[in-house]
Amino acid sequence: MSLASLLPAPSQVVWDREDEAREQKLRQRPVSALVKAVVTAPPYGQRKGFVPRNPELKQVNVSDFGDGGAFPEIHVAQYPLGMGMKGKETTSNALAVQLDAQGKVKYDVIARQGHSKDKIVYSKLSDLLPSEITSEEDPTLQRPPTEEIDELTEKTKKALEKITRSKIAAAMPVRCAEKQAPAQYIRYTPSQQGQSFNSGAKQRVIRMVEAQIDPLEPPKFKINKKIPRGPPSPPAPVMHSPTRKVTVKEQKEWKIPPCISNWKNAKGYTIPLDKRLAADGRGLQQVHINENFAKLAEALYIADRKAREAVEMRAQLEKKLAQKEKEKKEDHLRQLAQKAREERAGLKSAAMGLYIFPVHFCLRRVFCYCAEKSEESRERDQLRQERHKDRARERNLARAAPDKRSRLQRERERDISEQIALGLPAKSIPNSGEAQFDQRLFNTSKGMDSGYGHDDEYNVYDKPWKDSNSIGSHIYRPSKNIDKDTYGDDLEKLVKTNRFVPDKEFSGTDRSTTRSGPVQFEKDEEDPFGLDQFLKQAKRASSSTTTTTKRKDEREQRRDDRDKRRKH
Repeated sequence: MSLASLLPAPSQVVWDREDEAREQKLRQRPVSALVKAVVTAPPYGQRKGFVPRNPELKQVNVSDFGDGGAFPEIHVAQYPLGMGMKGKETTSNALAVQLDAQGKVKYDVIARQGHSKDKIVYSKLSDLLPSEITSEEDPTLQRPPTEEIDELTEKTKKALEKITRSKIAAAMPVRCAEKQAPAQYIRYTPSQQGQSFNSGAKQRVIRMVEAQIDPLEPPKFKINKKIPRGPPSPPAPVMHSPTRKVTVKEQKEWKIPPCISNWKNAKGYTIPLDKRLAADGRGLQQVHINENFAKLAEALYIADRKAREAVEMRAQLEKKLAQKEKEKKEDHLRQLAQKAREERAGLKSAAMGLYIFPVHFCLRRVFCYCAEKSEESRERDQLRQERHKDRARERNLARAAPDKRSRLQRERERDISEQIALGLPAKSIPNSGEAQFDQRLFNTSKGMDSGYGHDDEYNVYDKPWKDSNSIGSHIYRPSKNIDKDTYGDDLEKLVKTNRFVPDKEFSGTDRSTTRSGPVQFEKDEEDPFGLDQFLKQAKRASSSTTTTTKRKDEREQRRDDRDKRRKH
């Protein structure tokens, strides 16, 4: 009883993909049979101790794997058919050289790289030329037959309906389960025959059934993922020189300034100066800069650098000299201290006693110098404090009564007789315990015994309290702005006394301070420029030169007389 008798009768046409290959092999098989020794791997269950040869050791034997995959029960690195072996993958993008019918290299393969085989890529010179049609009966221009058009239309219609139905069904929340295709039975005959392959079976019958799909199952894959677009079609070939990068100079040359008139501006626009100058055509002129500017700048830079170096060297030299001087002083003081220390300790011998006196002498001089310095500094500090007090007093006066400052400064140096004559109050001495008297009452020529006043006069005071001139100006002067409506501005004109004042004052006049005493004049110097003294010195010099010339003449005369005597 065979397996074919147990299986049901096939409902569809059985198709075996190996039938055609098998028939082709039978046609190509030679008449005489060739005997070939084939080494196969041990069967399943008997592979203990069997290790497939490693192709890396250059001992590749396809029969170890039987044209199949690796053995999972053998735990070693296996490379069936050389797959996965290191060094096989190449990252080079080099293309294989292809030749055309004339034996020339086909360079258009580079242009077709990355495109599908059905895509039309124009990469030849013949693609640029127009196609010549010799006759109307050319098959490329003929319409296809009606049957072919109908068949192609039906296929396109079915394909579009299938796409739309699938999208509509996918959009529906509830839909029926898709109808499964009928089962297919396929006879499979492995190419490798033997007891160790396919469990010893020569053929197998496979039943292909579509798996049932759950309509409520959520989607397993993301279908809304954005896929990058493919490469676009290559640009049409243009037979010219390659493109060059545009320079900034060329870009500026292509810029055409707008036409701006120097006389008309109908719209009243505000035109910048750079636009107006650009339209003037000044940018087209080539400006030549003299090379001496660069030479001058370089010379200035070099001079500045050398000056900086010289200043730095001078500063370093001064620093070194100061350091040496400091070290020298420290060494000298250290020696003095060492000698004084040795003298105090009594370590010096009698022979070295000669050097003790200079040490004491030097120390004494140092102490005297320090004492003098301290006395001078004390005097300077005292003088500085006095001047500080004077400045503080002046500041206080200026802050409290600015108008009295100038008057006090003038009256500070006045004599006591001038103060009595001017009627100024005597200076008060607040901390003195003696009785204070007005010194102006002493040494006066008038008094009660000398006739205080005339009998017919009834005056209590010998002097008026205020000056009559100032009293009259205050009494007879109306209040400000009371009679302005009546008199207008005539009052100001009457009061002003600048009618008898010159328009231009004399040089050297100062009206910032008011004068309360008589007019004081300065005595002119007799010789302000020292001309008299200069003339006297010139006279002395001339007299001295005349005397020297006379003496020279006398000496020469004597010398001549002496020579004459010797000759005679």
